[in-house]
Amino acid sequence: MTDLGSIGLLGVLAIPLAAAALLALIPSYRISSRLNIFASGLAFLAAVLLIDQRPAPNDFLFVDDLNIVFIVLGTFVGFTTSIFSASYIRHELETGRLTPPYLRFYHAMYQFMLFGMNLALAAQNVGLMWVAVELATLTTVVMVGIYRTHEAIEAAWKYFILGSVGIALALFGTILVYLAAQPVIGEGMDAMSWIQLAARASQFDPALLNLAFVFLLLGYGTKVGLAPLHAWLPDAHAEGPTPISAVLSGLLLNVALYAVLRFKVVMAANAHAIAPGRLLVVMGLTSLIFAAFMLYRRRDIKRLFAYSSIEHMGIIAFAFGMGGPLANFAGLLHMTMHSLTKSAIFFAVGHVAQAKGTQKLQDMGGLTVTHPGLGWGLVLGVVAIAGMPPMGVFMSEFLVVSSTFARQPLLAIPLVIGILTAFGALVLRLQHVAFGEPKGENHPVSASYVPLIVHLILVLIAGVFLPGPIVAWFQNVARTLG
Repeated sequence: MTDLGSIGLLGVLAIPLAAAALLALIPSYRISSRLNIFASGLAFLAAVLLIDQRPAPNDFLFVDDLNIVFIVLGTFVGFTTSIFSASYIRHELETGRLTPPYLRFYHAMYQFMLFGMNLALAAQNVGLMWVAVELATLTTVVMVGIYRTHEAIEAAWKYFILGSVGIALALFGTILVYLAAQPVIGEGMDAMSWIQLAARASQFDPALLNLAFVFLLLGYGTKVGLAPLHAWLPDAHAEGPTPISAVLSGLLLNVALYAVLRFKVVMAANAHAIAPGRLLVVMGLTSLIFAAFMLYRRRDIKRLFAYSSIEHMGIIAFAFGMGGPLANFAGLLHMTMHSLTKSAIFFAVGHVAQAKGTQKLQDMGGLTVTHPGLGWGLVLGVVAIAGMPPMGVFMSEFLVVSSTFARQPLLAIPLVIGILTAFGALVLRLQHVAFGEPKGENHPVSASYVPLIVHLILVLIAGVFLPGPIVAWFQNVARTLG
C-alpha cells in the first residue's frame, strides 16, 4: 500500500466512525455542530488523497476509478451539508422542534451514516457492501423519524419496511451471484470479490446470473428510488430534517446506484447473460415519465423536489442502461450535477420552510421579495435542475439525449417528453413561490449561504468548462462500465 493511499482510505472510514462515537457524548450544540463540520471536512480531504494514491486492494477494501468518483462526491456533499446543518439545526433547537438529547443523537447518526456510505463504496467484498448499505439505510431511517411526530414516525416506518424488502431482495440476489461464482472461483472470499467476479464472470452460469440481477435490480433499485419502487422517498423527504433530504438525494441514492453498476459490469462480462442495460432503460424511462407528471400534483415543497430526484435518477439509470462511452460519461456527469444541484436546492428549501413556518407551496409566495437571498438561491437551483443553460445539468442532459438520438432515435422521444414535462412543472411552481404575491409568515432565520453558493458555482462551471483531467477521469470510468 502507498502511504498516502493508506491514510486516505483509513481516514474516509475511521474519521466518521470515531466522530460518531465522540458526538454521542457531547451535549453542547456549539461544540457538536463544529465537530460535525470538522470531521466531515477531514473525511473529504482524506478522499481527495485517494485520487492520486490508490491503496492496494485486499479481501475487504479497494479503490478504483469507479468508486473514487462516488467517494469524493459523497464526502464533499457530506461536508457541505454539515455546514448547512449547523445553521438549520440551531433554528430547530431554538424553536423547540429538537431537544438536546435528540441533537446529540442526530449528529452521531449523521457521521455514522457517512461511515456506512463510505464503507459501501470502498467495499471489495459484495457481502460487506450489502451490510454497509443496510447500515446507511438504518441510520437514515432513524433520522427521518427524529422529530417524533405522527407523520415523521409513519414516514420512518414506511421507509424501514420498504427498505427492508428491498435489502432482502438484494441479499437473495447477492447469494445467487455467490452460487454462480462458487463453481468457477471456489468457496470463500474470492467468490465475493468484485475484482474476481468481474474478471471471471464469463465462466459463470448465465441462468443464475440472470435471476440474480433481477433480484439485485429490484432490491437496490428500491433504494435508488426508481419507480415503481419509490414510495418511501417522498415521505422521507417531507417529514425528516432537511439536511437528511439533501443527503438522501445527494448521497444515498448514489450509493445504491453504485451497487447496481457494479453488478451490471459483472453481467456485461458474460456474453450469454441477459443484457442488463435493457432493464435499466425501462426502469429509467418509467421513473422519468412517472415523476415528471407527478410533479404537477405536489403541494409540499420538499415532496416536489423528492419527485424531482426520482425523475433525475430515472435519467441517470437510463443513461447507464444505454451504455457505451458517451452515454456512460453522460450518466456520470448527470449523477454528479444532480447531487450538487439537488443538495443546493434543499439548502435553500430548508431555510425557506423555517422562515415561512410551513412546507406547503400555497402558503409561500414572493420569496425573492421577502427573503431575497433564499429566493434567488432557490431560483438558481431550480434553473439548474430544470436543465437550463449554461448550468451543468443542461450539458449532461444534452449528452444523454444526443447519444440516444444517435443510437436509438425512438427511445429519445419519451426521454425528451419526460424532461420537458418535468421542466414545465418546475417552472410553474417556481413562478408562484419565487415571483408570486408575497404571502405566509416571515420568521427570522440565520441562513448559511456558503454551501448553496459553492454548489451552484460548481454546477455553473461544469456547464461552461470541464477541466481536462476530470474529462479523462470520467471517460476512463465510462469505458470500464461498458
